[in-house]
Amino acid sequence: MRGDVEHWRQALDATLLPTGSLRRNAGGAIMSLPGYSDGAWWVQDAAAAMPAMLFGNVAGASVIDLCAAPGGKTAQLAAAGARVTAIDRSPRRVERLNANLARLSLRAECLVADATQWTPPEPARFVLLDAPCTATGAIRRHPDVPHLKTPDDVTRLAAVQERLLAAAVEMLAPGGMLVYCTCSLEPQEGVQQVTRLLARGARVERRAIKPEEIGGLRECLTADGDLRTLPCHLADYDGLDGFYAVRLVRV
Repeated sequence: MRGDVEHWRQALDATLLPTGSLRRNAGGAIMSLPGYSDGAWWVQDAAAAMPAMLFGNVAGASVIDLCAAPGGKTAQLAAAGARVTAIDRSPRRVERLNANLARLSLRAECLVADATQWTPPEPARFVLLDAPCTATGAIRRHPDVPHLKTPDDVTRLAAVQERLLAAAVEMLAPGGMLVYCTCSLEPQEGVQQVTRLLARGARVERRAIKPEEIGGLRECLTADGDLRTLPCHLADYDGLDGFYAVRLVRV
C-alpha cells in the first residue's frame, strides 16, 4: 500500500487491520478495483507482510531479498525507501517480479541466481529469506493443501531451507540482520531450522520481536520471540495465514 491509507480504506471498502494491512471482502476483479492500474497497492496476506516489517526503518538502506518472486516483500521494502536487490533462481518468476514492480512504479535490482551460490558484492546489513516451503500455512485459503503435501515434501524442502539459511547467514556483515520466514505450519520448516542453525555454531543470535512491531499481536509471538501466526489469529477479521519468522543478528 502506498499513499493515504484512510483514502484507500474508503475507496476499497476495506478494513484496516492492526498490522497496517487493508482487507476487503472478496468479490470483483482485482484489476478493476480503484488504484490497481495506478500501482497504488498490491495483494499480499497480512501475515506475509509482517516479516519485512521486522527490519524497522530501511529508508536509504540496502536490503537483499532472497527467493523474492513474485515480489510482495520486495515491493514493501522498496516502498519503504530501501535499495533492494531481489534474487530468484527462476527466470520466469523474475519476469513476473519485474512486471509487478513496473506496475507499482517501484525500483529494485532483480537478478536471476541461485541464492545458495550467489554472493553479494559486499557483506549485507539486511537480508530477507522467504524460503520455498510446503505452504501449509495457506490452509485457510487453500483447504486442499494438506491433501497435496506429503511428509517427503517437508523433508525435501527442509533440506533446501537449511542450505538457503546457511548461505544467507554468510551474506551478513557483522551486526547485520537476517529475517528468515516460511508460510508453513511445519516445525521442520520453521523453528527447527533455527535450532539446528544455532546448534551448528552459526555466528548469529536471536533478536526477539516485540508486540508493538506487529500491531500489538502478542498472541503471534513465541516464547523465544519469534513470529508464529496461525489461521485462527485475527479471527474477527477472517484470520491470518500461518507464517513463521525469526530475526537473527550476526555476532
